[in-house]
Amino acid sequence: MTRRQRISIVLAGFVAVASALVPLRVDAQKTEHAKTLGRKLMCMCGCGQILPECNHLNCPSSGPMLKELDAHIAKGEADDLIVQDFVQEYGEKVLSEPPSTGFNSLAWYIPSGAFVIGLAIVITLIRMWRQRDIDRVAEVPAAPAAPSASSELANIQLERARRQADRETEE
Repeated sequence: MTRRQRISIVLAGFVAVASALVPLRVDAQKTEHAKTLGRKLMCMCGCGQILPECNHLNCPSSGPMLKELDAHIAKGEADDLIVQDFVQEYGEKVLSEPPSTGFNSLAWYIPSGAFVIGLAIVITLIRMWRQRDIDRVAEVPAAPAAPSASSELANIQLERARRQADRETEE
């Protein structure tokens, strides 16, 4: 065996041992219960993602938070207690959805309220426009009465032609 082959075998061994010692990803969230509970929490690294779905490499927050979540679940604690523990440690911003009590209940009601108000405004505007069109049609004067004789008709047409000629020559 040549020296080059021995060095490459030794280096391959070091790489194999190093890769076995360094975890490629955190071994948290092994159970479905941990995954569903983790979806109620946000990663605190500032990415704005749900805790088990944080995809930052070497995220400083998700790994320890996932390990802490697994430790709580392994102890057999109730879900509400686990969530409350995270709220006490990180604040309410750790929750993926705001609680539906107190001032936070506005976050649940404002979108539907805004939709109802917007719909009412649109319906009111449409009614006003339709009423305006109806009023405008009602204000149109009736057609003038037909002249009784052909001489009157000729006089009216002649007068119109004179006015039109005057307008055209003044411009």
